[in-house]
Amino acid sequence: MLEKTRGIVLHTIAYSDKVSIVQVYTERFGRAAYLLPQSQGKRSRMLRPLFSPFAFLEIDSEMQAGQDIFRIRDVRQVEVWSHIYGDPVKTSVALFLSEMLSRLFRESESNPAFFDFLVQSIRLFDMMEEGKANFHLWFLLRLSGFLGFLPNTEQYGEDCFFDMLEGVFVPATPAHRHVLLPAEAGVFARLMRMNTHNLSRFRFTRDERRTILEQMITYYRLHQPELSEIRSLEIMHELFD
Repeated sequence: MLEKTRGIVLHTIAYSDKVSIVQVYTERFGRAAYLLPQSQGKRSRMLRPLFSPFAFLEIDSEMQAGQDIFRIRDVRQVEVWSHIYGDPVKTSVALFLSEMLSRLFRESESNPAFFDFLVQSIRLFDMMEEGKANFHLWFLLRLSGFLGFLPNTEQYGEDCFFDMLEGVFVPATPAHRHVLLPAEAGVFARLMRMNTHNLSRFRFTRDERRTILEQMITYYRLHQPELSEIRSLEIMHELFD
């Protein structure tokens, strides 16, 4: 059966000498896997550069009965990002976030609202100059809302702790160790005020940004225990060292 959908490339894995598997977050199917030939033929050489992390494609494909991997018949770029792949910071952030998404979204289930958010966020990131060093922090916070554990700031006060298990700010230390002390909790509360118009106004040192990211990954793992090692996380640490 021939299928057509738009999608954002997340991750490519070498499957054999002849083929790779590309993970794509698609508009119609949610996460989907596609076979990408690795031969030296002209068509294969033309296809491979299109599948960079965060590439926005329209894919014609065929799925055979009993299989959960699509075979690519044709592919076209929906939009060509002008700045992501020429900017080392943006390239590294795209690699990190696309790997996060590939590990978080395991099920093939369509979510049009999230797909629209993803496309609009990448489009914004491509054009962003000021605030790009904070984009991944803002994105991960917004993503947590789609996954069901957006931090709740309704009860936040200056001396509150952040209960990472419950995702809420509390006036006293909870009876477990997964907690941010008031100073760290205050940073999390500040992050919740981020939006696409004010990212550049949030100033963090490199050490602060690294700590925030590590805490955010910990928060994700508490709510998504299946989240495995993020290989590109070290690249992010080096980027901001």
